[in-house]
Amino acid sequence: MSRIFWDTNLFIYLLDRDPVFFAPTAALRKRMLERGDELITSAMTLGEIQVWPRRQGDYALAKVYGDTIRRMCTVIPFDAGAAERFAEIRESSSVRPPDAIQLGCAAEAGVELFLTNDQGLQRLKVPGIHFITSLDKVPL
Repeated sequence: MSRIFWDTNLFIYLLDRDPVFFAPTAALRKRMLERGDELITSAMTLGEIQVWPRRQGDYALAKVYGDTIRRMCTVIPFDAGAAERFAEIRESSSVRPPDAIQLGCAAEAGVELFLTNDQGLQRLKVPGIHFITSLDKVPL
């Protein structure tokens, strides 16, 4: 069993049934369930996933998205420990603040794997996160 953090983009692929990334994301989720892996994300993902439906005035869909994420995974807060990790990441790199929040939360949670399709994040080494990789390179 591994603790695996999904960046917001993977949830978007799954919930919006993205034509390119839905199938590999769904297959990954199935493998994770079979293995007993814990899916983790941050409260920031919970907010980010609701932005597009809210901008469209679809508050019911925004609620469905939020409820789905709460059911599928552990949602961790951006707390004092994650804030310290955020500061360390921002101090030593040019990572954008939203990405540093995600990485800080994941590092504080001590995840084995951080999954994102953001190419800029995949090259980083962040204490508290064993591996950062993309959907097409996931080692599961």
